[in-house]
Amino acid sequence: MIATTNLVTVDDYPRPQLRRADWTCLDGPWQFALDPDAECAGPSEVPWNATITVPFAPETPASGIAETGYFMACWYRRSIDGPPPGPGERLLLHFGAVDYAATVWIDDALATRHEGGYTPFTVDITDFLAGPGPYTLTVRAEDDPHDLAKPRGKQDWQPDPHSIWYPRTTGIWQTVWLERVPATRIGTIRWNSNLEAWDIGLEALLDGPEARRNGLCLSVRLLVEDEMAPDGQRLLADDTYAVVAGEVHRRIALSDPGIDDFRNELLWRPASPTLIRAELRLWADGDEPIDVVESYTALRGVGTQGDRFILNGRTYRLRMVLDQGYWPETGLTPPSTEALRRDVELAKAMGFNGVRKHQKIEDPRYLAWADALGLLVWQEMPSAYRFTKRSVERLGREWVAAIDRDASHPCIVAWVPINESWGVPDLPNNPAQRNYVQALYHLTKTLDPTRPVIGNDGWESTATDIVGIHDYEEDPEKLARRYGSSEEIPQLFRRQRPEGRLLTLDGHPHAGQPLMLTEFGGIAFTRPEDQYETWGYSRSHTAEEFAEQYATLMGIVRELPLLAGFCYTQFADCYQEANGLLYADRTPKFPLEAMKQATRGPVTRREEDEAHQLDARRARRTAAAIQRVNTSR
Repeated sequence: MIATTNLVTVDDYPRPQLRRADWTCLDGPWQFALDPDAECAGPSEVPWNATITVPFAPETPASGIAETGYFMACWYRRSIDGPPPGPGERLLLHFGAVDYAATVWIDDALATRHEGGYTPFTVDITDFLAGPGPYTLTVRAEDDPHDLAKPRGKQDWQPDPHSIWYPRTTGIWQTVWLERVPATRIGTIRWNSNLEAWDIGLEALLDGPEARRNGLCLSVRLLVEDEMAPDGQRLLADDTYAVVAGEVHRRIALSDPGIDDFRNELLWRPASPTLIRAELRLWADGDEPIDVVESYTALRGVGTQGDRFILNGRTYRLRMVLDQGYWPETGLTPPSTEALRRDVELAKAMGFNGVRKHQKIEDPRYLAWADALGLLVWQEMPSAYRFTKRSVERLGREWVAAIDRDASHPCIVAWVPINESWGVPDLPNNPAQRNYVQALYHLTKTLDPTRPVIGNDGWESTATDIVGIHDYEEDPEKLARRYGSSEEIPQLFRRQRPEGRLLTLDGHPHAGQPLMLTEFGGIAFTRPEDQYETWGYSRSHTAEEFAEQYATLMGIVRELPLLAGFCYTQFADCYQEANGLLYADRTPKFPLEAMKQATRGPVTRREEDEAHQLDARRARRTAAAIQRVNTSR
């Protein structure tokens, strides 16, 4: 499936913001073997006796294995065909994610090791390739199912899923792919924007043996869709920069039209997600570039101002839904790239303008669709459940890698390193745990000062830009009284204790940050045959009752003046947890239009105007495209 929107292509390419043409997907059938006690030390000791479909975890039906019991390790093997890289080329092997610790061999040679179940890693395998091939790629994944001191998110440690925890994910669960690249190349790029200066920030780091040589330069072209331009795109910048010490750091000033109508067309927001296409070329001597990559960015700003959330300099009320990113047959892995797009479209169709990705670092292609279609994302780190030196080191390392991977996506508007004091169970009384949460908050702000950070979402805040509150009160009228006005704030923080927890800890009083109800609802409704096998915070017994309960609850919550936004639990059913607005197969439990009306409420005049403007722009784009086709004939 390929679709192009805002000049930006979103397809099966695993790394949407740094695209090259020459790549090979390695998903599909691999040889496989379980290693229940992690006894095999190398590929020669493995009793290969099964076939698995990568990238689906062996616990899932789609993998062809469907082993949900305890096992410490598993092994993968397949051949890599094709000629080795030519002179001046390298062959990179990429893994989107392997849970938890991966060891990789090429033939019998150890190529790399990586620890961290939610973040990517890459190994240059060129020097391991001798002769014309084929070559044997072997991967060992070790994942202790009882280890609670590693980031595991919603993966259950009990034999069977219970309460709000789900089946485990072991081994390869995101795409594996090969990429043929120049020896000296663009290694990483990172984008940000500044509305006050009306510019785009670029950080580009080179890889390779000659990354620091003199005479290298990087050219950057930025283009935006423009239905009135002859080729449908308008040039925003075309610059060339000298590479210094293997790096380029630049602020690219854009021509500021000054008039709001023109400025607004360039700004990225859910109602009009304008993306800026980027073409980057690395040059040395000669007429041909050394490396060429495609990327994209956007012009948008987020933050907080007093007790409100701000998008592009204006107060913006967040209407989010909790999204855990599981599918019945494939677990944490989407069944297809189209399924990722469909989830983004469904969230918007239900009236939400954002999602809180809960206990999962999502596939980059989901974020690309959220960028392209206009959906805000809170990115949350999967939790560990013990507080030890090792858990601190593991989570911190993986969180840094997650931020590094995703910081350029305009859809991400907040970072959440800790949820509900998971992994810091003695937070109110343990200074070390409080210091840890504060350290994660400040580390995140250091790595990315452009977005709000919610240090510990739910309760017991010590350092945060937004106070996230989890409150599953079933009576909407009680919620109305609890969050009805600013006069309730002292009682809310001192005496109410939603879910029985302090919202802020002693020594860290509320300092006027925005308040958001970041988990609430959780109304379970299931098909009659599942009624007594599922779990939820409260329950409806018919679709009509569920629709009425949801509309009543949302009618109150969306109007609460104390709140800067909300996040309803949840997007879709996950195994035994049946409090989704959709069934696990993404079928709506009542009509989407009714959900949208309940979620959004009456459309404001400003929203109507934006919708009309967007429709008009789409009509102009269509007419211009038809005109270009007719002219080309």
